[in-house]
Amino acid sequence: MKEHKCGITPIRISSLREGEIFVFGSNLSGFHGGGAARTAHSLFGAVWGQGVGLQGQSYAIPTMHGGVESIRPYVDDFVDFAKANPNLRFLITRIGCGIAGFRDEEMAPLFKECLQLSNVTLPDTFIAALDQLNQND
Repeated sequence: MKEHKCGITPIRISSLREGEIFVFGSNLSGFHGGGAARTAHSLFGAVWGQGVGLQGQSYAIPTMHGGVESIRPYVDDFVDFAKANPNLRFLITRIGCGIAGFRDEEMAPLFKECLQLSNVTLPDTFIAALDQLNQND
């Protein structure tokens, strides 16, 4: 099994250090009313009405507009952003696994490339799902 460069995202995040970014699932309308989106809005500068990208100390990835394949381009954009900003540390929540209703096994593969990024943390459930996929390959 390949060693991971990423860290593990804490289950609960209530504060961030300088340079840390809270990565959460949103909707395209940017209505941050529940789950991690609500936390992003109330604590980390997510902007009401902005459903995609960097805002304050948060980064929104929309998950409420369709299936996994409709989410993939937004995750790909995020991965490119994380690679382009190695000075920032991105704490990825269980994106899509709350209100959006996806399972870890469905969402984790979108973040596979993050396993090799040292400035990213992934939920332990995503890492476990990715490790399981790697064992089956």
